[in-house]
Amino acid sequence: MKRYFIGGLVYFLSLCAMAQGQSVKGPDGQLAVLVKLENGKPVYTIEYGGEVFLEPSPLGLKTSIGDFSEALEFVSQETHSIDESYEMDRGKISKVNYKANELVCQFINANRDTLSTVFRVSNNDVAFSYKVTPGGEATNMLVMGEATGFDLPDVATSFITPQALPMTGWMNTKPSYEEEYTFDEAMGTPSKYGVGYTFPALFKIADKGWVLISETGVDSRYVGARLGEGSDKGFYPLEFPQEGENNGIGGTFAAMALPAHTPWRTITVGKTLKPIVESTVAFDVVKPLYEASQPFEMGRSTWSWIVWQDQSINYDDQVKFIDLAAEMDFEFVLIDNYWDNNIGRARMEDLVKYATSKGVGVLLWYNSNGWWNNAPQGPQDCMNSAPSRKREMEWLQSIGIKGLKVDFFGGDKQETMKLYEDILTDANDYGLVITFHGCTLPRGWERMYPNFVTSEAVLASENLIFNQYHTDKQAYNATLLPFIRNAVGAMDFAPVFFNKRLGRDPQNKGNYRKTTDAFELATSVLYFSPVQHFGITPNNLEEQPAHVLDFMRQVPTTWDETVLIDGEPGKHIVMARRKGQKWYVVAVNGESQEKQLTVELPMLIGQKATLLFDKDDRSAGNAALEVKKNGKVKLKLLSEGGAVIYTD
Repeated sequence: MKRYFIGGLVYFLSLCAMAQGQSVKGPDGQLAVLVKLENGKPVYTIEYGGEVFLEPSPLGLKTSIGDFSEALEFVSQETHSIDESYEMDRGKISKVNYKANELVCQFINANRDTLSTVFRVSNNDVAFSYKVTPGGEATNMLVMGEATGFDLPDVATSFITPQALPMTGWMNTKPSYEEEYTFDEAMGTPSKYGVGYTFPALFKIADKGWVLISETGVDSRYVGARLGEGSDKGFYPLEFPQEGENNGIGGTFAAMALPAHTPWRTITVGKTLKPIVESTVAFDVVKPLYEASQPFEMGRSTWSWIVWQDQSINYDDQVKFIDLAAEMDFEFVLIDNYWDNNIGRARMEDLVKYATSKGVGVLLWYNSNGWWNNAPQGPQDCMNSAPSRKREMEWLQSIGIKGLKVDFFGGDKQETMKLYEDILTDANDYGLVITFHGCTLPRGWERMYPNFVTSEAVLASENLIFNQYHTDKQAYNATLLPFIRNAVGAMDFAPVFFNKRLGRDPQNKGNYRKTTDAFELATSVLYFSPVQHFGITPNNLEEQPAHVLDFMRQVPTTWDETVLIDGEPGKHIVMARRKGQKWYVVAVNGESQEKQLTVELPMLIGQKATLLFDKDDRSAGNAALEVKKNGKVKLKLLSEGGAVIYTD
């Protein structure tokens, strides 16, 4: 009888504890998460500085072995302190010390299977995931969906990009994360296509601060998720891929071995945008999945296709861009689609030998396609199956290719995530780095896969060439992307254009560029990608002054430190990055009127630096700069202009 009484008392106390909730705070005590059961349904709430940033939001999984979203019983909770240090050789910061507090709550369903919710809370980041442990003999399960949701205050406004419908867009290649962002849009506004939004998702909580929601740690064992349609009260459910993605190939569920651990959902909060831009949570909670087969080089690349387009994919034009890379001390040249037909494999071997003699590594484009879209560009059917992929990569390694750009994926199903991982792991075996285009968001992949370089997953610079509408919005978009897309991972936007018109004949053809030359220089630092494919062309060698070319010859692509100095979406942004002892500070003006900024740069106090600025004719001037003891610097930015400061 005594045993039953004690057991009943423990059960009663656990019910009371869960009714009140279990809480965990970040190390500085400002960020707090509360987890509790409401009528058998797990929910969580996030507060920062005593203000609610996420109202009670649902948790849970819906699986083939049972429902983990309702009728749950609380079992136990435990907390841990986390203090981990790691290094990244391809990041916006090179050395990270991750400090967080962890709360693990265990629940059981009617089948006695256990769901653990794992929350890690640092000073500005929340990351949470699920663990499932079977109570019986099950060894696998299908995750059909999640109950996970994000209930923002109804005063929130959005800066988010819609998910596209499957098998739409050019040659049925969507969804590919290449849509425009909303701007300060009210809750409940329907998305453009009616199927929600892609990660990452930025929200402004009136005058309280900002929230960035995303996910990380997605590999071949799960699907890439998205936000569903939002309600006028600010609630966004988590959704799995659409059935029609990848031409209907593969399920929309995730198949997992048991016990199972899902990817992490991340929520970064702050009173300003600074912690969002500087966050490393996408990498803090993941681990490398394999070791690098060799040291991999990052750097800068020329790329004929971005301005000269398909007609430039021939032997002679590629020699010009190899020579341009050599003249600019760039590490790479990227040779794009149709090289298999227009140059051929035999002449490609000769071209690689020529590039090697000039000290330039060659990156080659490939179509991922096997049977999931109608994109005609070749090479095709080389990356979509293991035998063909390994055979191709063996040849690539033998001729000295340094890396690949693989394009046209169009989906977030587990089937597609497995293809990404298979390409990366095989490429590592053959000493190749990988860039993805027409693709999903990289979800912690810089740390997970040592030969992953960067992903597009953005309305990138190719659209400046395609349509004057996008060229006109170039500066405006530059004040959005660092706060949203580029905040969570490498982004292959492919910046820096000096031609006044974006075409092979810049005197007579092509869309008109509205930005200043100093703006273009600034984007080489503003946008983060470990390999930068720049939009410069051979004629720029004669047209641009030495101080512009010299800057491009030495600008880094990986960083030891990143600091947001100032900025507001749609207005302007000032960013500082450090490589070794050298600082690079850049500013861009997203508006069509001139503005004066006074910025505080304490890291530059007493240092001598060079300022690249907007001249009245919109070219880039240069001047010596010594930062005074107060650390303040005044910048004049022309309309859609920019500035660069870099230390000696």
